[in-house]
Amino acid sequence: MKVVVAGQGYVGLPLAIRAAEVGYHVVGFDVDIQRVKRLAAGDSYVEDVSRDQLLAALDSGRYTPTSTPGDMANFDVAVITVPTPLRNGIPDLSYVEQSAHQIAHYLRPNATVILESTTYPGTTTQLVRPILEEISGWKAGTSFHLGFSPERIDPGNQHWSFRTTPKIVSGVNAGSLKAVRAFYDSLVDTTVPVSTPDVAELAKIIENTFRHVNIALVNELAEFAHLLGIDVHEALDAAATKPFGFMRFNPGPGVGGHCLPIDPAYLSWYVEQQTGRKVRLIDLANDINDHRPDYVVQRLVDGLNARRKPLNGSVVVLLGMAYKRNSSDMRASPSVRVAELLAERGARVYAIDPHVTEANIDMPGIRVNYDISLIREADAVVLLTDHDLFKYEEIADNAAYVLDCRRRMAPSVRVELL
Repeated sequence: MKVVVAGQGYVGLPLAIRAAEVGYHVVGFDVDIQRVKRLAAGDSYVEDVSRDQLLAALDSGRYTPTSTPGDMANFDVAVITVPTPLRNGIPDLSYVEQSAHQIAHYLRPNATVILESTTYPGTTTQLVRPILEEISGWKAGTSFHLGFSPERIDPGNQHWSFRTTPKIVSGVNAGSLKAVRAFYDSLVDTTVPVSTPDVAELAKIIENTFRHVNIALVNELAEFAHLLGIDVHEALDAAATKPFGFMRFNPGPGVGGHCLPIDPAYLSWYVEQQTGRKVRLIDLANDINDHRPDYVVQRLVDGLNARRKPLNGSVVVLLGMAYKRNSSDMRASPSVRVAELLAERGARVYAIDPHVTEANIDMPGIRVNYDISLIREADAVVLLTDHDLFKYEEIADNAAYVLDCRRRMAPSVRVELL
């Protein structure tokens, strides 16, 4: 069977490689020619796919990265895993539309098309379906199968992989659900069928909104606990001893990636379009989490002032530019916003991240390799992303002042927790 995976990023590449490993002939399609060249050379830019895995898939002849649409011809299954960004607060589904148009030209009877890109309820049936049917001339649910299966990729997670994470599956009718489920049953340990694509689309946004709202809650609690002189981390430790009715979330410098700062906004926008009402809790969570980088900078200013230093002209070293621990994923990282705010206020900013290449940081000249001499010379060090590769004890012992946004160092005269 031939499988097309449109989009070879953090979602599409692990899916494509897994499909090749179980025996499918996979075409990994991406419009980014440079990305395709890297893949063809065995250069993986996604932590969840090692170089050895990529090379094995290439050597097997079952994985072909390409930017040529014609290579999608004669597919049995096509999966859309392209980005769904926000543009000025409005969902941008242009990548989904483009992929659907390209796939539709090669659609044939009994083939299966699956959308994985996170979006608002109704996208599969109201956007993708009409495109496929109009261009191909075939009918979804009758001539070909169509469904939605939300991605649950967690970059860098060593416990829950693509294979072991349960996969929600759906179809526009019973036949489509059967086809979609059969495909994923061959790739993952557990599939979870739901009645319609709308349900699956909403389920994905519920998952992300749950995290987004709870992180906003602890972020705001942390700010007020600081004003009250209470250690919020100790309070969270105590609360986490409750064996029921509580799930721990930790404060930090903000939220990043695609799931939290973007996906809940899709639901908020869609609900307002359909009902004229706002999802107030999502809007509030957005406001709290979006302003966390501003709070980090203000706390840094306060810390420097207490040491009789101005932010303007100070050397500030940022540790961690990826949005999450042990990952190179820079999507919507709050660390980038912190760096921008500091630079705007006159700080001399350096960023250290062992997982991120300089090409990934759109602020030329600020990335340096870890060097203890730079830590010693800095007026302030800000831990934004707590990669395991950082030498925390060494940093705490040598830095003049540390603002630890991730609670990886013990508080002291020189180390302050956010």
